[in-house]
Amino acid sequence: MDEKNDVLKEPLAWEEVGTEHILQDQWIDFRKSAYRFPDGNVREPFYSYSRRDYVVIVATDRDGDYLCVRQFRQGLKKVTTEFPAGGIERKDGKEYGGSQDVSAEDALAAAKRELLEETGYESEEWSRLLTIAANATIADNYAYLFQARNCHKVSGQSLDETEFLKVIKLPAKEIERLILEGKFQQAVHVAAWLLSLRSEGVEVR
Repeated sequence: MDEKNDVLKEPLAWEEVGTEHILQDQWIDFRKSAYRFPDGNVREPFYSYSRRDYVVIVATDRDGDYLCVRQFRQGLKKVTTEFPAGGIERKDGKEYGGSQDVSAEDALAAAKRELLEETGYESEEWSRLLTIAANATIADNYAYLFQARNCHKVSGQSLDETEFLKVIKLPAKEIERLILEGKFQQAVHVAAWLLSLRSEGVEVR
């Protein structure tokens, strides 16, 4: 048996043997867990949380500029530049719980809704880029990444009471500059950007 197959058969999974829900409300389930490791030892604490899945949209208008938003992010305590994004509404009404009940149609509908609400733009040209774990080390939710081309403005913003967003249009070179200078700070959004370039066969210099 070759080395690759040996690695694939290694028992690497941890067994969760105890869980305490430190905070569990309609928005988040924050847990402290104990795990039995592959060597039989039990170690703790390991912290994790559940949040709902979300969408990120790399959107371009008919002039080829990218629709971005500026908003405050409490984690960094800074105003950041990023792509339009937002949570996928669950059928059970919860704000967390993993992606088992999210279909491709649910995700696309959420992407269309978030783009319209945050920017006032719509598109008839959508493509899915990737579904990826948002933060596999500590969270169980997924990000659904989309690309929307030739967007056109149809309305003003329709924001939630906690959303204060400014829409800005940026050329590709400016987004590249912001990323390289550490000023486009959402990691999943950067991944969406790189995937959108690859899908278009574009190299930005």
